[in-house]
Amino acid sequence: MSEQVKSSKRPPNLEVSGDEKLIRKVEEALKEVYDPEIPVNVYDLGLIYQIEAKYVDNKPKITIIMTLTAIGCPVTGSILAFVEEAIKDRIPDVDDNIDIEVTFEPPWNPDMVSEEGRELLKEVYGYDVVEEWKKNSQYAQSGQ
Repeated sequence: MSEQVKSSKRPPNLEVSGDEKLIRKVEEALKEVYDPEIPVNVYDLGLIYQIEAKYVDNKPKITIIMTLTAIGCPVTGSILAFVEEAIKDRIPDVDDNIDIEVTFEPPWNPDMVSEEGRELLKEVYGYDVVEEWKKNSQYAQSGQ
């Protein structure tokens, strides 16, 4: 059974397991991949739901479960290729032992953005995008 690794600086919806050093390298790699429509990396946007990083036969094996901000995103293929390339750059001996799965369950929403991502969004837009989204969501749900 793989060890669960926790960190308070991770996005709230992210689950990680496996070798802590490998996980850190994967996280560093993911912070280099940006959604072309939003000036925040895929990691801090909360698009990464799960990272499993372990050694199999002394070779790294990485499994990523992630989402996109919207179903039908026109840059899906590009983002997945960028994720894979970034991981290979950080962990050269991973070769083709990378599995990336896209899911839309649960659907992404701004509440999944990390604290660091929220700060980046504040710098770009001048206000807390996540807090504004929460207010608007509550307003819509209350029917007002």
